[in-house]
Amino acid sequence: MDTNLVADITPAYYRQVLGKLPTGVVAITGVNDDDEKLGLVVGTFQSLSLEPPLVTFCVDKSSSTWPKLRKLQNFTANILSDDQVGICRSLSRKGPRKFENLPCSLGPLGTPHLDGATAWIDCVVTAEVAVGDHYMVVGAVTSMTEGSGDALLFRGGKFGQYQPIEMPVPDEARSAS
Repeated sequence: MDTNLVADITPAYYRQVLGKLPTGVVAITGVNDDDEKLGLVVGTFQSLSLEPPLVTFCVDKSSSTWPKLRKLQNFTANILSDDQVGICRSLSRKGPRKFENLPCSLGPLGTPHLDGATAWIDCVVTAEVAVGDHYMVVGAVTSMTEGSGDALLFRGGKFGQYQPIEMPVPDEARSAS
């Protein structure tokens, strides 16, 4: 590989180019032994395997919350709905009061299920790999529940929502009906 090509990729330009791709906004939550609710927000959550059902997400190595969640070895991925920007902002800040005024209930693993999420995916950590400036975490899905609403998206530094594209009906399909 030509190292001059890689040298031209600054973090700002990398963020600009990859920022064109929308990502879902997911809150990773857990509860420690002192009953403290823990949470962080990721934009890298995705399905990894159908059989067995596995998911993956990445978290910055500088996260102060991930080391606490890591010790638990289980988590809930709360897929935030498009009206939960406030929850996203609360869980994105530093400090111990992230869950203040955030309604939630405990799921099957004893982890927080944020009220109003689009879905809750309960997982047990099966792998963690240090990759670049992040940890890539793999979770085995133990249960999942579908909520309502549409997922909150993030693209180009802004929150948004999904808008389907109406596809025109091909002429052949119209004439067959």
